[in-house]
Amino acid sequence: MSQLRSVLAIQPGQPASDGAGVRLNRVIGGAGIERFDPFLMLDEFGSDNPDDYIAGFPPHPHRGFETITYMLEGRMRHEDHLGNVGLLQSGGVQWMTAARGIIHSEMPEQEQGVMRGFQLWLNLPAKDKLGDPGYRDIPASEIPRLTSADGVEVVVIAGQFDDGQRQQAGAVQRPHTEPQLFDLRLPAGSRIAPRLPEGHRVLLYVYEGSLELPGERPQQADAGRLVRLSDEGELQLQSASGARVLLIAGKPLGEPIVQYGPFVMNSREEIEQALRDFRDGVLV
Repeated sequence: MSQLRSVLAIQPGQPASDGAGVRLNRVIGGAGIERFDPFLMLDEFGSDNPDDYIAGFPPHPHRGFETITYMLEGRMRHEDHLGNVGLLQSGGVQWMTAARGIIHSEMPEQEQGVMRGFQLWLNLPAKDKLGDPGYRDIPASEIPRLTSADGVEVVVIAGQFDDGQRQQAGAVQRPHTEPQLFDLRLPAGSRIAPRLPEGHRVLLYVYEGSLELPGERPQQADAGRLVRLSDEGELQLQSASGARVLLIAGKPLGEPIVQYGPFVMNSREEIEQALRDFRDGVLV
């Protein structure tokens, strides 16, 4: 029998505020982000109170990484210095490559109702940090979906889903970090075993219900918990009562990570240069 990936940690997110006062649950971010390489930050947002999100994220800069925003419910408008304008709606994804620099805004296009989703920050390798920025809107209709033999619904945002029975390429493929990003909906009593490359960092964020991870020491993760797994072995997931889970996996870059707010580079000197470039109006 093959060895299963072991659970290294199960941890809750922390309340946070960003932008012009948007209330968030910061799942990944802050000290010790090297443990999550190539992922830098994961924020969960979700509220039916407009006061929690209506101020949005006015124009702000980024350099050195990519942002992936996955909207479960709601409407968010994107604008950036490149002239891109997009409307992120329920089920859609916005994939933005900041690279050498991008200045953008993300503002709600609703004054009531639920706004709910995630933003994930994905690092870029050193050689690409000062490359060309880019932006892509991916509506829900362009994101592949499948249902496993056990009834698990899978939204294949990035990478390649393979459980030994079904294979499906995601809407986005990225070199170097090779991200896998799946939204899994496990009905009560179901199980699934996604195949993931050996050596890839694997994270699970349970955002509804409860997830069980079998093994020599079975463990359970309830809603609001991030599971960090070992980089080797097979992955088996199951849920007795039902769950919704973000599966996040990628190839670690193994490079120094130096972050200052919206800038993520490989050295303090590069961060200082980013600050000078932004101050002097030449970030982009």
